[in-house]
Amino acid sequence: MTLTIFGVLGLLMLFILLGVHLAVALGTVSFVGVYWMMGSLDIGLSILSTTAYEALRKDVFIIIPLFVLMGDFVSRSGSANDLYALCNRAFRRLPGCLGVATVAGNAVFAAITGVSIAAAATFSRIAYPEMVALGYNKRFSLGTVAGSACLGMLIPPSILMIVWAVLTEQSIGALFIAGLIPGLILAVAFCGYCVIYAIRNPGCAPMMPAPSVTEADPAELRRQSMGGLAILGLIGVVIGGIWGGFLTPTEAAGFGTMGAFLLGLAKGMTRHDVLEAIYSAGRTTAPIMILLIAASMYSRFLAMGGATQVITDLLLSVSENPAVVLAIIFTVWVLLGMFIDSTSIILLTVPIFAPVATTLGVDPLSFAIFGILVIEAGLLTPPFGILVFTVKAAVPDAGVTLGDIFRGAIPFWILILGVAIMVLVWPELSTWLPYTFM
Repeated sequence: MTLTIFGVLGLLMLFILLGVHLAVALGTVSFVGVYWMMGSLDIGLSILSTTAYEALRKDVFIIIPLFVLMGDFVSRSGSANDLYALCNRAFRRLPGCLGVATVAGNAVFAAITGVSIAAAATFSRIAYPEMVALGYNKRFSLGTVAGSACLGMLIPPSILMIVWAVLTEQSIGALFIAGLIPGLILAVAFCGYCVIYAIRNPGCAPMMPAPSVTEADPAELRRQSMGGLAILGLIGVVIGGIWGGFLTPTEAAGFGTMGAFLLGLAKGMTRHDVLEAIYSAGRTTAPIMILLIAASMYSRFLAMGGATQVITDLLLSVSENPAVVLAIIFTVWVLLGMFIDSTSIILLTVPIFAPVATTLGVDPLSFAIFGILVIEAGLLTPPFGILVFTVKAAVPDAGVTLGDIFRGAIPFWILILGVAIMVLVWPELSTWLPYTFM
């Protein structure tokens, strides 16, 4: 049986190296593995079709598109511009004020979208031109936009958290709340870096008011305040509703999407914008749904074959020290982040690594936040670094190179991994809120 498991997992790695789409690879190896163990084509097809049907019935298949659609409505309403302008005004007396404003804007925007790519694309068009116009160093500006966009994967509602919760059968609401304190710590660390960089390099981050933070006329200020307060209200509905127990994650997603839709209409969103937002949400979520179905089949195969126990024994045979095993898991995630996207890493490894962590006595919530932090660092890791490519495609500057963005994002990559280790060393950072208030 052990040879069967490693043979099938080897086939999966081969498919990935050959560039086969992950959903196809997962579905194929799952079928091959179940057929190999059962020795019957009919039984294999029956088990996998039942697994797919059960996966489709999960409420996560409405939570993900609703949260993505909420973010699309907010983006197209122009509220992100209002939010950035308000952050500029609030932090203009700090060194590196536009960097801090970019981080703060991304933190708030993350609590609406849950998708880092959307934040990177949005703030590449909003924040980067402002920073360059004020005389900020290009590399620092690009790194700040790309690095702070990672907050979208940690600050709830996060698509990665939903995917993790589905695979491990954890509470989505508890995982959302668990990410709040680490997310805020990471945002503060990013802001601290921006301030220190500006103090040490005043020529690269000038201390002067940008055009967007000068005193606006009352009508403009009122418009910006309404947009910013509306976003905070949406966050209150989504996070406050889940935290207070008034709403399930599914209900919170529904109320949040409706609020974002009404906000968009109030801000002048057209019928064309509404349809484009719906199409965009569909294009974003459809591949995730297919991957989740294939991942459910993959998890069923691992459970049936006892793969988790085999791999747990293998890791513990290397060392019985939990720190060593967790270091191996950490290294695997960092290496995978160089070549494949975050969702794929979670789908491939979490069904295996999460039970290992439980065996080692690591709290499931703490391990989830640790994993999401390490995996999201892969968004900035060359040569894949999907956020880096997103920023390159979105910034209105043809002179920007991928190397500039990668080098500018290095400090943020280090801070992400630093906070991940903090969560592992002090699990209370992620467990205190959900275990106390939920």
